[in-house]
Amino acid sequence: MADNSLMKKIVLASALIAWIIGMPVAASAQSGLASVYSGGRTADGEYARASGFTAAHRTLPFGTRVLIRNVRTGRTVVVRINDRGPYVRGRVIDVTPAAARALGFSGLAPVTLTVLGRT
Repeated sequence: MADNSLMKKIVLASALIAWIIGMPVAASAQSGLASVYSGGRTADGEYARASGFTAAHRTLPFGTRVLIRNVRTGRTVVVRINDRGPYVRGRVIDVTPAAARALGFSGLAPVTLTVLGRT
């Protein structure tokens, strides 16, 4: 029984430390449509690269890493948020052409997003 109590204290202490330094304790998830975009300058000042694994999200902080899973194909990819958007109802994320290819789509796709943390 003492081991169980010690384990609870370790887990609680780890969660407290993670909260203090700003790391997510549990990943948050979101579902909706993903679309493909490219070109120009991103909201964080970078130049968009069609071959990069980056994405646009309305609210996630720049530098956040997100695991995207295509619901239809089951394929996944990790992208870094570096832009704002999409601004079309029902869409939750815009991805680069390279990320869309890795996910197995070219226009729109139903996806789930899991926030992994910040880079």
